[in-house]
Amino acid sequence: MLQPKKTKYRKAQRWVLKWIAVRWSNISFGDYAIKTVEQGFITSRQIESARRAIVRFLKRWWKLWIRIFPDKPYTTKPLEVPMGWGKGSVEMYVAPVKPGRILFEISWVAPEVAREAFRLASYKLPVKTKILVS
Repeated sequence: MLQPKKTKYRKAQRWVLKWIAVRWSNISFGDYAIKTVEQGFITSRQIESARRAIVRFLKRWWKLWIRIFPDKPYTTKPLEVPMGWGKGSVEMYVAPVKPGRILFEISWVAPEVAREAFRLASYKLPVKTKILVS
């Protein structure tokens, strides 16, 4: 699973994801990309699941770039615990994504193969996505 080796603070505040992504919204490395259409948090398990779906469909001769990293700690409190007594413990790490953010890029594959691999990966993600061609 992906998670940071070291963080400055153990727990982080949650924020509201507004607006659209401006910085990581263009294809930089590959020929085909999968892009988010809505906002949300993607966990490290979901990123790994989507990556494995892509890799299993692409048999050989391909290059894959993962453009997101789960660096935000996500905390929860145990069930049936009353309110108060501070913030819960870190449960997992998530990657906050805004609409327009590039998630994965592929090169060295045919267009129909890339489209099918991204279709399989999009089922594993909690946000709606679309496929781009450079």
